[in-house]
Amino acid sequence: MTATTPIRWGILGPGSIAQSFAGGVAASDTGKLVAIGARNPAKPGLAERFPGARILDGYDALLADPDIDAVYISIPHPGHAQWAIKAAEAGKHVLCEKPLAENFGKATEMADAAEAAGIVNMVNLTYRNVAALQKARQMVQAGEIGTVRHVEASYLQSWLVSKFWGDWRTDPKWLWRLSRGHGSNGVLGDVGIHILDFASYGAAVDIDHVFCRLRAFDKAPGNRIGDYGLDANDSFAMTLDFSNGAFGVVHASRWATGHLNELRLRIYGEKGGIEVVHNLDGSTLKACVGENVENAIWEELDPGTVETNYQRFTDAVRTGVQAEPSFRHAAELQKVLDLAVVSDEKRAELRANAETR
Repeated sequence: MTATTPIRWGILGPGSIAQSFAGGVAASDTGKLVAIGARNPAKPGLAERFPGARILDGYDALLADPDIDAVYISIPHPGHAQWAIKAAEAGKHVLCEKPLAENFGKATEMADAAEAAGIVNMVNLTYRNVAALQKARQMVQAGEIGTVRHVEASYLQSWLVSKFWGDWRTDPKWLWRLSRGHGSNGVLGDVGIHILDFASYGAAVDIDHVFCRLRAFDKAPGNRIGDYGLDANDSFAMTLDFSNGAFGVVHASRWATGHLNELRLRIYGEKGGIEVVHNLDGSTLKACVGENVENAIWEELDPGTVETNYQRFTDAVRTGVQAEPSFRHAAELQKVLDLAVVSDEKRAELRANAETR
């Protein structure tokens, strides 16, 4: 494959996320959508939703297609491990939605299979596309705030309070996210991987230890609506030790009135601080460095622009050089999420990185 050859894409699953991705491929000059793998290929409207793509009967048919270079996995996450491993074994490069897998064990199997097959593998942690986050990491790595000492990060949503995204009481799209019996691990499973990556990547530090508390609040009589038991966590709060000795506080909630979808990161070092905010209105990057430290003056910075995950994946396929965030990286984050659940059950701090203290 040359540096200008369009990547021939196949998509596993014809859901709404897949349709959005297909639109992005169509708008680019670096890819071409070849086929969609569907469990029900005769479903009305598929051809109209994915113009120009062949609609194949099942996922195996798509992976067997020699005209496909890479696959995008957008099916529900319980199926990620099975089909990502099959895709790797078929020699297809894989871009997978988050969360990578149901648990650390399955995520590790995915990473092992991808590395053994020598294929490019990435998980679509979309907030890596935020220029302010990338610039913050560059500033930390350049030593502009000195050694990182303290990290604060939050992911705040309000859809249990506001109907901006729809009414969770009547819409199965939201109800399942509140029910462990329907496969949800609550806000921890939904956005935990995003905010942990946002915090650790932005601060350029690895997670060492985790202590976590989870909470599901009463939301309906008997905490049940129809077939949905409302028992998945609505909020979490965790403290982290990072590999360089820094301390971190990370939390998320679906009860955060006034915040439709907001990520916030504050990084404090020996010589200065950085703040990143990302929400529906866009992103901001602020820093308190140099002479401004003495008077606590924060200045807003221009972070410029950065490549998207899609662009980084495309470059990796064309060059044969693995890019981040990889399956291995996502597996390590999944390990922290798994330990967070155990930590809550045991009320204990647990080690996430066996190679550090």
